[in-house]
Amino acid sequence: MSGKQRWERAELFVAFSLYCQLPFGKLHSKNPEIIKHAKLIGRTPSALAMKLCNIASLDNAIIATGRKGLSGVSQADRDMWQEMREDWENFVLNAEAALKSFAAPLDQTAWPNNADYDYTGHEKIVQSSARIGQSFFRSALLSAYEQKCCITGLSDQRLLVASHIVPWRYDRKNRLNPRNGLLLSVLHDKAFDLGIITVNEDMTLRVSNHLPANDSYIAASILAYEGKTLVMPCKFPPDPAFLAYHRAYIFDKAQREAGMPICNYNKHVERS
Repeated sequence: MSGKQRWERAELFVAFSLYCQLPFGKLHSKNPEIIKHAKLIGRTPSALAMKLCNIASLDNAIIATGRKGLSGVSQADRDMWQEMREDWENFVLNAEAALKSFAAPLDQTAWPNNADYDYTGHEKIVQSSARIGQSFFRSALLSAYEQKCCITGLSDQRLLVASHIVPWRYDRKNRLNPRNGLLLSVLHDKAFDLGIITVNEDMTLRVSNHLPANDSYIAASILAYEGKTLVMPCKFPPDPAFLAYHRAYIFDKAQREAGMPICNYNKHVERS
């Protein structure tokens, strides 16, 4: 199949998903992940690596750093990039389905034809979709932040969490958007979730004034990072609109308890 030219839609889903989960510096034909996925879709590693570099030319975060991809981007690439940004959850599920379609024929036993299906079958599909989404979201953030907490620099993956800026339940289309995430240590993920810390417009850390001043551990692990500039990711930088939401409706307890009209939030979300 090495002579194939036109990329089919299923192949593009696999390529774009892989792009999201690989660091820019590893988009080369000797990368084991590229070799594995190239074999799966019937392309050469060089062809897949070239496609990934074409995709990089669409990524403003990459371009802003002075790096650039290849210039052979197609209209199909542009369309897929736009489709991905407009609905991350749908993109991730389509990419997983595409990957499975190359790996093996559909397993008919996964779709039981019995009276319980409306309840148990649907529930299993929902649970499976959630696991797929969480895995993608985590992989994308690990790649973007080079496997380090953006506050502390902690690099032990067992202690890192792909933290949502706007909580999962509030925005379906962006709960798998890597720009709605920060890679944080377990401690700082919990602090962020509780509104103990947030991120200012200038990407510095703000810490709550309502913390015990005589707790030496809190002083060293949280208060010491007040005003620290977060390490920015190599791609998928956090969206300013999502961070503004966190400041207003999570960090500020009074505003958060007053409630937020979701339509107002959605109106100000910036797609980049």
